[in-house]
Amino acid sequence: MGFLKRVKNLKLEELAGRRRAKTLDELERELRARRRAVTGGARVPELLSEGRPSLSAALRRPGMSLIAEVKRASPARGWLAKGILAEELAARYEGAGARAVSVLTEAAFFGGSPEDLKRVRERVNIPVLCKDFIVDPYQIWEAALLGADAVLLIVRLAGERLLELLEACEKAGVEALAEVHTAPEIEAALRAGARLVAVNCRDLDTLRVHPERHFELGPFLGGGVLTVAASGVGDALAVGRLWAAGYDGVLVGEALVTAPDPAAKIAELLSQ
Repeated sequence: MGFLKRVKNLKLEELAGRRRAKTLDELERELRARRRAVTGGARVPELLSEGRPSLSAALRRPGMSLIAEVKRASPARGWLAKGILAEELAARYEGAGARAVSVLTEAAFFGGSPEDLKRVRERVNIPVLCKDFIVDPYQIWEAALLGADAVLLIVRLAGERLLELLEACEKAGVEALAEVHTAPEIEAALRAGARLVAVNCRDLDTLRVHPERHFELGPFLGGGVLTVAASGVGDALAVGRLWAAGYDGVLVGEALVTAPDPAAKIAELLSQ
């Protein structure tokens, strides 16, 4: 069984338990009530409101935008930085020039937790991306309640539910970053209406990294979408090549959490 299939089975099992504790309707009502409290009772739009951190706005800024990831472990390498405090590391990322923070909330394979995202959102002012294995709209509302500004949707994992998940993001008021690994997945993402697309050069079935995949798939992305290169980015040369290839942003995790000085590593990555 491939990695992604194992994760999907685990997520469906976890979801069944959480749904028994709280329904989707209850999640939606809780989020709307919280946002009404923040806005003083004013009507809360379903789309992202002005003034909230926006991943798309971060990616539109001049130059390469770095999405720095809080990541304790990976299924490919095991523990990377077991003892990190998510909010402290995210604050260092922001201070060093990261334009967004990605937070792994998946526990079994990445050592993350929903509380990590909540604490990061309370600490930083840049957009916070919830990175997990989303298979159901329920998880999108959970992420929004935690304070996520955007969520990762893995196209291969979403399958025929991709459009439903994108619509749930719009309804919950969070942006969607659609992750792809093949040309057909790009086609599926664009057909469903994705406007933020991340090319992951790691095959999530085998966990192998193919850095050239970023450049092979670039021509399929076309115009009108904001693009992010994910996985396999570890030095300024790679960042420079990706910028030259037309990417708006890079998502970097392992190279930062394993660096002796993450802030210095960010400076190095953005030096070209």
